[in-house]
Amino acid sequence: MSIIPSVFGRRSNILDPLSLDLWDPFHDWPSNETSQFAAAKIDWKETPEAHVFKADVPGLKKEEVKVEVEEGNVLQISGERSRDKEEKNDTWHRVERSSGKFLRRFRLPENAKLDQIKASMENGVLTVSVPKEEVKKPDVKPIQISG
Repeated sequence: MSIIPSVFGRRSNILDPLSLDLWDPFHDWPSNETSQFAAAKIDWKETPEAHVFKADVPGLKKEEVKVEVEEGNVLQISGERSRDKEEKNDTWHRVERSSGKFLRRFRLPENAKLDQIKASMENGVLTVSVPKEEVKKPDVKPIQISG
């Protein structure tokens, strides 16, 4: 039993100085393998030349991440982070790093060059660059005004 009283139904452990969680709104939510890591954070920006996606995937190797294009111009980024192996004599005090599968999909605009997509990983950040077709500006011909 804890010496520190429960706050919002959560117990704290006086022996663990980091255990005083005042409020965790997701504490009692149902959990499954996919939901733990499903919210991989991804930014999407558009430049004049391309659509650029940056995904935070710390701890993953490039072999553990997939970048695919599905029918209908859908970019799919997926992967899986495995749990650490538990040894018989291990005592876990806190598990905060998420594990499990993640999958994110983005519908790309019609001007995406799907055959020229590039992806790279550096320091736990996946960068996917989707070049855009150059938008042709209509030729404008001046018309003489008579009269």
